[in-house]
Amino acid sequence: MIESRPINKPSALSFDNTEIAFSHMSDSELKKAYWLFKVINVNFLVKIGPPITNFALKLGLPIVGIIRKTIFSHFCGGESIKDCENTINQLANYKVGTILDYSIEGENNEKAFDETCHEIISTINRATKDHKVPFSVFKVTGLARLELLEKIQRGDQLSEKENLEWLRVQSRVDMICHAAFQAGIPVMIDAEETWIQDPIDNMTIDMMKKYNRIDPIVYNTYQIYRHDRLAFLKENAQEAEENNYYLGAKLVRGAYMEKERERAAEMGYESPIQPDKAATDCDYDEAVKFCVEHLHRIAFVAGTHNENSCRNLVNLLEEHNIEGQNPKVYFSQLLGMSDNLSFNLSHANYNVVKYVPYGPVKSVLPYLFRRAQENTAIAGQMGRELGLIVKEKQRRRI
Repeated sequence: MIESRPINKPSALSFDNTEIAFSHMSDSELKKAYWLFKVINVNFLVKIGPPITNFALKLGLPIVGIIRKTIFSHFCGGESIKDCENTINQLANYKVGTILDYSIEGENNEKAFDETCHEIISTINRATKDHKVPFSVFKVTGLARLELLEKIQRGDQLSEKENLEWLRVQSRVDMICHAAFQAGIPVMIDAEETWIQDPIDNMTIDMMKKYNRIDPIVYNTYQIYRHDRLAFLKENAQEAEENNYYLGAKLVRGAYMEKERERAAEMGYESPIQPDKAATDCDYDEAVKFCVEHLHRIAFVAGTHNENSCRNLVNLLEEHNIEGQNPKVYFSQLLGMSDNLSFNLSHANYNVVKYVPYGPVKSVLPYLFRRAQENTAIAGQMGRELGLIVKEKQRRRI
């Protein structure tokens, strides 16, 4: 739980206050962020960046150092948990918590899966030291083969070898959730593509039934850009009510929209994605409202870079006389993004956490590229980030 301070009225909350938003940045850091977002704001460069970078890496060109000093240092905490300590402490100075996110992608063997499992447990162990790291997180695809998850979702019969492999996956997930339960540190299980999400949901709900009897420890992630997720959230809440355990929910809009639509079109099935942004926004607001109205059974994290969504949640908390530091309600954003939301919310005495990705530079590149492409796809997101930085530069006269 983040330390408490006198509660400010939501009316005093301004997401345009750049002095608060960038108070953690020196002048040189602000200038660096300005040039970084100038580049990311150019969609063409974001699109050609990954293939050029991968080509340079294959040729052995010294590009890793450049990446480490630019995009990696802005959006990641470091290459190890120890490397992240400066970021953890800096965020804590402004009453913002850290979620250590081991962002390794693309591994595909049992040794790597076991190593990832142990690393995630290490993030839980780090979180037990103090209040600065209030959550842990992991992706099931860091612990299991994509092809195995696809086969399970399709309902295909598994071979004896695959059954043993699946048991090992379930064991890794249980090891992590058990460690979180023992430590009293909530752990969020990230959502993934629709064609592997069912087994992830099933495992997560099983973990909730097992470990969420006393406190909300395990959180499932609901991608609200899916048109079926609001109903699924309500079904899960009803099941938790009937079976007397807490539902942990992380509410996000989603991370795989273009991939989902393309696959649905190629394979000839109905797209699982909402028809438009307005429908997504409507369901997101309804999901947040539902969680606020059921805090006796639900603990949730509003993972959003949307200013209206943050304002909506602030207003709901006020309407229901719920303190901003209620331990069942958190706001969350990514490190290096939407600081105007994170730091202004924290300054107004709301619970805020930042996702802090970490891992070896080369291994984290897929994560970084995906994040850049996702955010340039959000209308106005990069322009908004850049505009706020420009405003603060002008305020500081630098």
